[in-house]
Amino acid sequence: MILPQFSDNPFQIKLSFHKLIERYEEIAVSDSGYPGKNAQAILKEIEPHPELRDGITKVEQVKDNAVVISKLLAELFPTALTKNEIKAVSIPYLSLIFNYSERFSQILKDAGDDFDINIRDFDYHQFYIASCCLILNRFYGTNLDFTKPLFYDIPSADGIIRHYRILYNADFIDIIPTESAPTLSKSDIDLLVDNYDDLELWKKTFPIGAWVLKGFALMTLVDVTVENAVSNLKTNLLGIASGPDLQHSLAGIFKSIFKIPDLKIGFTSFDRDEWRFSSKPFGQRVNSYLLPNGKDDDCRTLLCADPYDKLIKEHDYFAVADVDDFIAKTPGSDMGLRFKEQNIRSFILAPVVKNDALLGVLELVSPRPREFNSVNAHKLEIVMPFITDTIDRKVSELQNQIQAVIQNNYTTLHPSVDWKFKREAQNYIHHTMAGLTYSLKEIAFKDVYPLYGQVDIKDSSITRNLSVKTDLLLQLNQLILILEQLGKYQSVETHLIEIRNFVDDLSGDIKADTEQSIQSYIEANVYPLLKADNHLNDHLKALINNYFEQVDQHGGEFYNNRRSYEKTLSLINDKLTGILDERQSEIQQYFPHYFERFKTDGVEHTMYIGASIAPTQAFSHNDLKRLRLWQLMVTAEMEIEHFHLKEALPFHLDVTSLILVFSTPIAIRFRMDEKHFDIDGAYNVRYEVIKKRIDKACILGTEERITRQGKITIVYSKVEEAAEYTHYINILQARGILADHIEHFDVEDLQGVSGLKALRIGVMHKHNLAVLPAFSYHTLYRQLDQNLKPAEI
Repeated sequence: MILPQFSDNPFQIKLSFHKLIERYEEIAVSDSGYPGKNAQAILKEIEPHPELRDGITKVEQVKDNAVVISKLLAELFPTALTKNEIKAVSIPYLSLIFNYSERFSQILKDAGDDFDINIRDFDYHQFYIASCCLILNRFYGTNLDFTKPLFYDIPSADGIIRHYRILYNADFIDIIPTESAPTLSKSDIDLLVDNYDDLELWKKTFPIGAWVLKGFALMTLVDVTVENAVSNLKTNLLGIASGPDLQHSLAGIFKSIFKIPDLKIGFTSFDRDEWRFSSKPFGQRVNSYLLPNGKDDDCRTLLCADPYDKLIKEHDYFAVADVDDFIAKTPGSDMGLRFKEQNIRSFILAPVVKNDALLGVLELVSPRPREFNSVNAHKLEIVMPFITDTIDRKVSELQNQIQAVIQNNYTTLHPSVDWKFKREAQNYIHHTMAGLTYSLKEIAFKDVYPLYGQVDIKDSSITRNLSVKTDLLLQLNQLILILEQLGKYQSVETHLIEIRNFVDDLSGDIKADTEQSIQSYIEANVYPLLKADNHLNDHLKALINNYFEQVDQHGGEFYNNRRSYEKTLSLINDKLTGILDERQSEIQQYFPHYFERFKTDGVEHTMYIGASIAPTQAFSHNDLKRLRLWQLMVTAEMEIEHFHLKEALPFHLDVTSLILVFSTPIAIRFRMDEKHFDIDGAYNVRYEVIKKRIDKACILGTEERITRQGKITIVYSKVEEAAEYTHYINILQARGILADHIEHFDVEDLQGVSGLKALRIGVMHKHNLAVLPAFSYHTLYRQLDQNLKPAEI
C-alpha cells in the first residue's frame, strides 16, 4: 500500500486510472477516426499493466510506470500549456505528487534539492477530518465546507518565499465502503459536526481503512503571492480608525468568507485585571452579543463550563450550531438565553489572543441553526492573525490613552490597585469621546488591613560620621604637610592655623555642616596657593600633584572611607530589597495586596490587604494571617542574609528589625495633589502616628530601645494579636528560624499614643544560607491553613 503522509487514514489508498481507462474504452468503440485510433493505441500500451486499472499500492509502481502513465494522462496535460500551468497528479492532502507540468518541475528545481513540499499549517487532525468530510459529502448528502484554503510556501531561485493556492479536481476518484464501513444516522452526523476537536470521536465513527479511495486527483496551483486576499484584508484593517468602523469592515469580510449574507459580527473585550467582559474595548461602545445591554459582566458568571474552558483557558474557538440544543444541554446558563433573545440560532466565539494574552472575543452570529459549527469555525484561522493585530493595535491605543490619563492625574501604580485607576481613566475617555464633561474621582480603598515593617541599619549615622572624620583627617594632615613646605615660598601661616583648628574640631562630634565648611574653606583659600606658579621644587610639586589625585571623590584616597560606607549601605539595601521583591512575587499569588517599599538607612515596607483591593476574589481573615506569617518569615530571612553578608562588607554594620501589628481595618485614599496613597479619616491617623514614632521608642521604665541587634521586635496593642503572632513564632521556631525565648514588655508612651506592647524574638542567624533560597513558604502556609500545632510538624 502507498505510504501516505499520515500513518492513520480512513481510506485504503489505491492510485488508479480506471475512470480514464474506461473513457478511452468508450472512445475506442464509438469513434472510427483519429480519437478512436489514439484510444486503441493507448489501451494496447497499458494492457500489460493491469495495476493502472486495478490500483497501484506501492510508490515503486508509480516510478516503474512513469512513461506509460504520462502517455495515459497526455490529454489532461496538453503540451501547449505545460510551461504555463502549475499542475500535477496527486491524492488529496497527501504528499504523493507526480507527473508534473514543466512549470511545476522548474518551481521545485528552483526550490533546491533539500526542499520538502508540505501543505502550510495542515496537521494530522485536519487531514483525518477532511478525509471524513469527503465521505460525508459523497455518501450522506452533506455540504460541509470543511477546509480552509490550502497553500504551499515554496522558495524561488532567489530565495523569496512564494505562496501557491492548492486546487484539487477529484472527478477521477471513487470512494467505496468496505464491509466494515458503518452506517451513520442524522444524530451521528450532527454529533460529529458539533465536535470538530474530538478526533477520537471522528476516528471511532470512521474507522481506519473502512473505505477505499480509488482513483487520482488533478492538482493545480495558483500563485497568490501578489494578490493575496488575506494581505488585502490586512491592508484594509490597518486603515480603520474607530471601533464601529472596524466592526463594519469585518462584517463584510466574514460575509464573503462564510457565504452568509445576513451574518452579523460583534466584539467583547476582556479585562485581565478584573476578569470581566466589556463592550467598550476602544473607549467607545461597539456591538456585543455577549453583553447586549452594554453592561460589564464577570466572565466566570456569564460563561458556563465549556465556553469558559475553550475561550479563557485554552484560547480556542467555541461554536454552537443550534442555540436551542445548547440551552437544553446547559440548563441555568445565561449565555445561551442571551443569544436566543437576540434571535441568534448559531454562532462562533473566537478568542483574540496576542502574546498568549486574551484581548477579547470575536462574535459571529446567524439567525439560522447550523450555519455556524465547530467545523467551519476553523475557516477563521486564515484571517485571525490580522484581526488580532488590528484589535491589539486598537487596545494598545486605548491603553496608551489610559496611561496618559493616569500619568497626568495619578502616578505610577502598584499592579494590585492598577485596575481601579484604569477603570476610572476609561470612564474619563469614554465620556470625553462622547463629548461629555467628566471629573476624575479620587481613588479610595476601604476596610484594608495595614502591615508595616522595617529592617534598619544600626548606628548608620555614627558610622558615616566616623568615615567622614577619618577621610577629612587624612586630607587635612596631608595639607598641613604641604603648607609647612609651601611656607618657604609664600605666607601661609594664617591658613595653617585654620587647618589645624579643623583637625582639633574633628576630635569631637561632627556637625551636619562640618564637611561642607571644611571643603569650602580649602577650595576658596588653600587651592589658589597650591595652584600658583611659584617655582616650587620638584618634591613639593609632586606632593601637590599627589594631593589633587587623592582628592578625587571616585578614586582618591581621601574618600576611601566614605566610599566604603556608601558601598556598605548600598550592598545591604540591595540585598534586603532583593529578598523583599523576590518573595513579594510569591505571596501576591495567594491574594493581591498593595505593596510599597522605601530605601533609607535600611528598608521599610508597607502593605495593605482587603476585599476592596481585589473585589473579584473572596477575601477572608486567613489571607491576612498568611500575609502576616510571610512578613515575619521574610523579615527573619533578611536578618539571616544580612548576617552572612556582613563579613564581606567594608563596614560590619548590624541591623535591627521591627514589625507593627494593627488589626483595625482602615481606609486609604490616593491624594491627587501629592500623587500617593495616604491614610483616610481622622481615626485612622493613629496608625500613621505609631508607624512614624515607634522605631525610636524605649521599653517602658528604661532607656533601652525596643529594637535590638539580632532580634525582631513585634509591636502590638491587643492580647489577641500577641497570641496570633506567638503562633507564627512557634511555627518558625520549629523550623529552626527563630530562637526559643520570647521577650514580653510594655512600650513607653509616645506622643498621643499609649498602651503599646511588644514581643521580641531572636533570629537563628547561623541557619544554613544555602537552604533559604529554596525555602518553601508554601509549606508554612499549608500548616497555617490546617491550624497545626508546632509539635505536629
